[in-house]
Amino acid sequence: MSSGGRLVADDWRALRAARRAAAAHPGFDGAAHVLCDLGDIAVAVPVSLAALLLAARLGRRAGLRRWWVPPAAAALALCLLPVVVGGVKSAVDRPAPGRVRADPDYGYFPSGHTATSSVAFGLAALVLLPYVRRTALRVLLAVGTALLALLVGVALVWCDFHWPLDVLASWCLAVALLAAVAAAQRVPGAVRSWSGSPG
Repeated sequence: MSSGGRLVADDWRALRAARRAAAAHPGFDGAAHVLCDLGDIAVAVPVSLAALLLAARLGRRAGLRRWWVPPAAAALALCLLPVVVGGVKSAVDRPAPGRVRADPDYGYFPSGHTATSSVAFGLAALVLLPYVRRTALRVLLAVGTALLALLVGVALVWCDFHWPLDVLASWCLAVALLAAVAAAQRVPGAVRSWSGSPG
């Protein structure tokens, strides 16, 4: 990946465009760094765990037979995330933007901060959506979560911490893990249906 080819050329092109934009608009740097911090494990994972505990409580209180399935599936996805990201980082061994050699202790593909924020906040929204009654609030939660994942990824490229492809790969991983948890929610009796009756 780091040696050449069409993907790397496109990655360089996108990175140069981000660098030009960042240089032209330095006032956004503070906000971009705050967004990058949202991908830190110490920030994103506690939010996700709180949402899982709340979803478990709401499901149990609603009398759902398999109330434990969505929180358990989400917790498993959270546990798998660092294993998958770490394994791919070790296998690809891609250097950070502007460096020729990879850091021996830390790879950059895929982006761990992008994956952590996308999966952790995505799981939080996913397990809580069935308990949000108003359609407008459900849409706001889903769109807001997707926008947050997008902004964290863009901020990581803006701040020159990651290549665009590092971020894109993490978004793809997040979609796969979130889709698996969404499939687990289809188990009968696992979540409340949109109409408010037990699923």
